[in-house]
Order: sequence, then structure tokens, then C-alpha cells
Amino acid sequence: MKPPTETDALGEFLISARSLAEYRAIFDLADTDLRGRRVLDCPGGAASFTAEAAALGAHVTATDPIYAKPPAELRELARTETERGSAYAGAHHDRYRWDFYGDPDHLQAVRLSAAGRFGADLAANPDRYVAAQLPALPFADNSFDLTLSSHLLFTYADRLDADFHLAALLELSRVTRGETRLYPLVDHTGRHQDDLVTDLRKELHHKGIPTTLRPTRYEFHHGATSMLVLHPNQN
Repeated sequence: MKPPTETDALGEFLISARSLAEYRAIFDLADTDLRGRRVLDCPGGAASFTAEAAALGAHVTATDPIYAKPPAELRELARTETERGSAYAGAHHDRYRWDFYGDPDHLQAVRLSAAGRFGADLAANPDRYVAAQLPALPFADNSFDLTLSSHLLFTYADRLDADFHLAALLELSRVTRGETRLYPLVDHTGRHQDDLVTDLRKELHHKGIPTTLRPTRYEFHHGATSMLVLHPNQN
């Protein structure tokens, strides 16, 4: 794959509004992964996952530095960022597989719906949304049964170095008594981060954290068909 050009650049970290249906496909989630379990979404962005999974009986906490903003500002930001992300995907149409969404218009509709539900749940249940930023989270060890992390690590490998990735993965493992699932393993231009993934898996293994690569049912970037799974620390 050719190196990205200036026009490929996504710009600022994108605040994404994904739905439970997207999370199910991305992380291969079943109801048993959610119902009655303590789940962390990090970073949560403007996803409706927290609201939708809570309705199924999960005890969900979403964390993201953007939650420090006032709710009204966050709701507007969710809308404008959804439009920015959809425009970027549409402008780079050939970079993606459209099986899941059909076309950019439907992608935007799905994400705007998710952003709206996020805004409503933020107002109704603000305690579910914790302002915090990797690699330092304000949670005790083993606070969560399952942690989900998408579209930050590896996605922004152009600006988050290997040391940041390792510190973030160790922190996610610290607060999670079960699995931590991460997706995608490509950057925002679609470049696979195989070397980074391999090096991080070796570092985690040395620190007593087993990892596996697991297939997903979701492919938006071409070839992004697996997630990295961190298993409980054996130390």
C-alpha cells in the first residue's frame, strides 16, 4: 500500500458514534458477553453502545477525555464529528468495504442515530460517562469483566508511539479481570500495523499477559478482520 499523502490525513482524533450492532460485529459480542457483566468502553466517544448494552442488562462505563465537556457541547460535537467522519469515508470510498453499511449515506444515518442516543443517555445517566484518558484510568484493579477498545490504539499509530501503546495496553489489562478486546489493527489509512502488534504482544507476554488474535465479523478497512485479545494477567 502506498504511503498516505496530506489529503489522506484524517486530522484530529475523530470522535465516533458507533452502535451496538457495530460493536457486536467488531468485537464478536454475544448477549452473554454483556448481560450482568461489568463492561468498560475505552474510548467511548459518542457511541450508543453504553446505552444499548445497559438496556440489555450490562453494567457499562464509558471513558473518554471528551466527557469533560458540557453535555450540550458534546451532543453538538457528536453530530459534527459524525458528519466529518462520514465525509472522510465517502471521499476515500475505495479504501473501505461497504458490505456492512451499503453506502456512505447509510453509514452517516447509522452514526447520527447512534450519536442521538448517546446524547440522550448522557443526559439521563451521566454517571456512566467518566472523563479520563489513556494511559492512566481512574479505576481500581480488576474493575471490569470485559474491556472494549476500538479506533484509538493502532488507528492513530502515526501520532501515538509504541511506548504509548504499551502503557495503554498495560493500563487496560490492569483494570480488567477478564478479556480486553482491541480493534482494528490497521491505522486510519488502512495500513496494517503488523510489526507494532507483534512487538507489543512480545512485551505483554514478558509481563505475564497472554494475547491472541481473533477473527471478527466486521471488515470496513480492507483486510481488517481480526482483533487483539488480552487475557487476564498471569502474574
